[in-house]
Amino acid sequence: MKNLRSCYAAFLLFALLSASVSLSAQTDLQQKLGKISAITETQSLESSRFSEKYVTYFTQPLDHRHPEKGSFRQRVIISHVGFDRPTVIVTEGYGAAYALHPKYREELSRLLDANMIFVEHRYFLESTPEPKDWQYLTAENSADDLHAVRNAFKSIYPGKWIATGISKGGQTALLYRTFYPDDVDISVPYVAPLCYAAEDGRHEPFLQKVSTAEARKKIEDFQLEVLKRKGTLLPRFEKYCTEKGLKFRAPIEEIYDYSVLEYSFALWQWGTPTSTIPAVTAPDDELLAHLLDISNPDYFIADSPTASFFVQAARELGYYGYDTKPFKKYLSIRSSKGYLHRLMLPEELKDMPFDKTLSRKITKFLKENDPKMIFIYGENDPWTAAGVTWLKEKKNIHVFVEPGGSHKARISTLPEAEKKEAIELLNQWLK
Repeated sequence: MKNLRSCYAAFLLFALLSASVSLSAQTDLQQKLGKISAITETQSLESSRFSEKYVTYFTQPLDHRHPEKGSFRQRVIISHVGFDRPTVIVTEGYGAAYALHPKYREELSRLLDANMIFVEHRYFLESTPEPKDWQYLTAENSADDLHAVRNAFKSIYPGKWIATGISKGGQTALLYRTFYPDDVDISVPYVAPLCYAAEDGRHEPFLQKVSTAEARKKIEDFQLEVLKRKGTLLPRFEKYCTEKGLKFRAPIEEIYDYSVLEYSFALWQWGTPTSTIPAVTAPDDELLAHLLDISNPDYFIADSPTASFFVQAARELGYYGYDTKPFKKYLSIRSSKGYLHRLMLPEELKDMPFDKTLSRKITKFLKENDPKMIFIYGENDPWTAAGVTWLKEKKNIHVFVEPGGSHKARISTLPEAEKKEAIELLNQWLK
């Protein structure tokens, strides 16, 4: 018995010493992360841009107003510079997989030498609840997610906070600031639309005026030509879809037509030079290859990996429609109205109405308040049609539009004078 007691005492001493050594081997940040009760798992990541980087899994309520409804794990990536540095919270609108890369660093974190907390959006990739109950995918819940993450990390990073995101992530940064105006000191939404309907109505007239008449004619001529050649191109298009395993909720000819209608939006969105558009006399294979390159039919597949985005667009974030008038003679569809619901939404949500509450709330917030915000847009990006470029005479809200820019517009792509102005504003606000 005495020997057993001696062995137990020795084992206990060894365990305590091992725990002490293990704890001392942890960095200050790891120890601080270990004290956040909502974090259930932490994994170290490689980084050539930060001194420490971790992916964590954060427990969030499905419905922040009713925690009893259940919870899910949200992926949050922590990239560390210093406890005394400002912190950028990236309000990603989609998945976070690309942020795991060792070389990844968001623009503001690089410009300001700031810590980076990257939050994967709910219902995307590893932050998808099971079962996938669509009723909890709301803008308010996503803002509540960000608020919970910010509150958990504020004691670790007590300095200034900047919220930023690109495209749908920019929308998320905007709605986050609306729901929680005091959570962050600065917001920088990139190419963020503020749409008023499931088919907003401002994108189609924008595309009729964008850039030059010559560029617009070249685009429309290409669209008309691939529609005129539908007899020979459609079988090849269908063969491509079959080989890729693409499944749709509409006949293949309609998908062909929608790919043609989407073409002009997609080309301007990503800034593809019109010089790359084949001549209308080009061979069939060349025309089809270009169409597939710019406006691939995989955008319209049933059960899309980005179905969560389409649900949010139809529910409250808004989207765009198509102008079918120039092409009516060659289209198999009578009207494109309602295409988002018919083609891209989960079957059980195809009749979901659009709720204007969010857009009205954001618009009211921007008109009645003047938070420190910088908006970045591209002049030729169709999403700019629904941008907040109407905001005028504000001391703190600044809108920059890159001349000839696309959806890739960033602070670094602005003309030198505007880039300098934006960076000086940020540094001034951080003082």
